[in-house]
Amino acid sequence: MLGMTEQEAGGPEDHDMTTVYKIIAADLWQAAEDNGVFAGAGIDLNDGFIDLSTGAQARRTAQLYFAGQDNLVLVAADGARLGDALKYEPSRDGDLFPHLYGPLPLAAVLSVRRLPLGRDGNHIFPDDVT
Repeated sequence: MLGMTEQEAGGPEDHDMTTVYKIIAADLWQAAEDNGVFAGAGIDLNDGFIDLSTGAQARRTAQLYFAGQDNLVLVAADGARLGDALKYEPSRDGDLFPHLYGPLPLAAVLSVRRLPLGRDGNHIFPDDVT
């Protein structure tokens, strides 16, 4: 975190962001369910943490990194249950993004929902993801 404390980087106590989201291919998530834990995939493994988004960030994340993919699920997790492994750190455009330094335990998962593509090519998010 480049020498910043969680408080300086904008820890969860500074935000009303208790639910965090992971956009992932359905088959990768199925493998996580089969294994009982999600340890990251692709960019997560390169970054050294699991990239997550807040509800406000999820749509843009889908546009930038998952455009045109129709095999996705949106995993919602309870950030409070992730403990100190969850850090909010500056990322895209300086926004504070949730990064999980460790595996995502299935016990913290609130829901797993399909993330279909609309006719316009953008993903259709559930109404409660804001």
